[in-house]
Parts: sequence; C-alpha cells; structure tokens
Amino acid sequence: MELGMVGLGKMGANMTTRLVKDGHRIVVFDRNPPKVEAAEADGADGSESLEELVSKLSMPRAIWLMVQAGDATQTVIDTLVELLSPGDILIDGGNSNYKDTMRRASELKENGLDLVDVGTSGGIWGLSEGYSMMIGGRSDIVERLRPIFKTLAPGPDRGWGHVGPSGAGHFVKMVHNGIEYGLMQAYAEGFEIMKSKEDFNLDLRQIAEIWRYGSVVRSWLLDLTAKALKDDQDLSDIKGWVADSGEGRWTVKDAIDLDVPAPVITLSLLMRFVSRQEDSYAAKMLAAMRQQFGGHAVKPSISESP
Repeated sequence: MELGMVGLGKMGANMTTRLVKDGHRIVVFDRNPPKVEAAEADGADGSESLEELVSKLSMPRAIWLMVQAGDATQTVIDTLVELLSPGDILIDGGNSNYKDTMRRASELKENGLDLVDVGTSGGIWGLSEGYSMMIGGRSDIVERLRPIFKTLAPGPDRGWGHVGPSGAGHFVKMVHNGIEYGLMQAYAEGFEIMKSKEDFNLDLRQIAEIWRYGSVVRSWLLDLTAKALKDDQDLSDIKGWVADSGEGRWTVKDAIDLDVPAPVITLSLLMRFVSRQEDSYAAKMLAAMRQQFGGHAVKPSISESP
C-alpha cells in the first residue's frame, strides 16, 4: 500500500522502516532534512515539503501524521487541507486530545476528507515488537487502511483494532496512558520499599528478573524495569524528575467529568508533580506543623546548617 508519513521522530522513523520492509511505498516529510535522508536510505521516498509529499501520492491519498500533539498537529492539518482532495485520508497517530480529534474530524468532513485517529503505543521498541494501535474513525476507511495496520501491529490479527468513531482511538489511548501512570507508580514504590530495607541487602536486579516469569505482576513495564536495574541498580545517572505528556491529566479530568473515582491514576499523576519539586514547600509545612503540635524534630535546610 502507499502512504505518506509526516514526522520522522523516533516512532515515525521506526514505523516508516517497518512499513518499507514489508513492501509498502512510503513517502516521507520532516522539517529536519537529515531525518528525511535517513528514511530515504532505508527505502522511503523523501520530500522537501508537504506540497511535494502530496504530489507524490496517488489519489485517494492516505497521510499519517506523527507529530507533536496540539499546535504542531493543527498546523500540519491546516496546511494539508489546502492541498488534499475529497476522498483523501488523514491519520493522526500522535497523542492528540480526543476532543480535538472529534472537532477536527467534523471540520475535515466538510472538506470531503476523513480523519482516522490511532492511539499508538510501543515507543522505541515498536520497530522490532510492533505497535499497539487503538483506532477511531469510519469503519470502511479503517478497513481500507488494514494493510498498514497489519504491518505495524505485533501480528496481523492482534495488538490493534477499530474501537469506535472519530475520537475513540485517542480516548482509549488516553485511558491507556493513565493506567500506565498507575502501574509505573506501583512498581516505583515497591522497589523503593525494598531498596530501603537495608537489613536484607536485597538485589533488586535479581528480584526484577524473578518477577518477570510466572509472577502475577509480570509485564512489559517490569521487563523494562529489569533492564534499567541491570544497567545501574542505584540509577545514579538519573535525576528523579518525571514529566507527563498530558494524557494522564486528561484521564483524571475525564474521570471527574464522568463522576468515576480514579484515585490510583490521580495520585500517580500528582506524584509526578512532586518529583519536580527541588524543595517542596508543602513538605516543609508538614514538618513545621508536626513540630508545633508534637515537638517533633525538624531537619534544617542546607543553608541553615553550620
């Protein structure tokens, strides 16, 4: 099948490579020319502009966007709308807010264009392992794109599926990421508890490997945890600062809007905020209150130390 790919970051580039290897013709564009050149070396057809990319595709065209969610995605869509023809398909594989996706799908429909939203999971491992894809859009359009999904997925009949109308794919991916936050937080807390039990001198690398096989807590996240611990059990080269892509926040907001209790996902998001505080005022306040009501000792700040 023929496909345009806009955005050759880590995922976009690897997806292009996986598609080319399976015999698809992929026309690519990225604002960074060396990335286009690298894709060309792997067998893709490069373009110097969105206009050139569109001109190289046969009608009806299908173009996959793998760019940053928000303004970047909107800018690319706005540009492509002026270049495409009725019957063409845009595929948003980024982490767009599902509400934006629903709005864009409605707007594109007025121009005779279809939008398919693909919540894509797999990260840098997708090239070798395949990508999990949660797909929203018209069923007939999704079916037309089946050859692409079969190639990108872990298997032709697993790891991907049409989950609902426009916006549904990004909504399911949003919840997926919220669950991911909770799983990661649970693993992080558990390993910190074991690391703090100095009496046992536990080998966290060994424990991670034990849990990977047969345990009810085994998972791909645990596999990645084991890999990180194998490289450096103390994680000495990593600062405890954790970003969030925004999807965790969206999940919590939707849970509130839907009156659905989601304490684990919510707290895991808040713990990411805690990780970014060099010196938490709230923690200082807690210590001060304990000192006031109970006479508990407080630790002086470094600047107050003799």
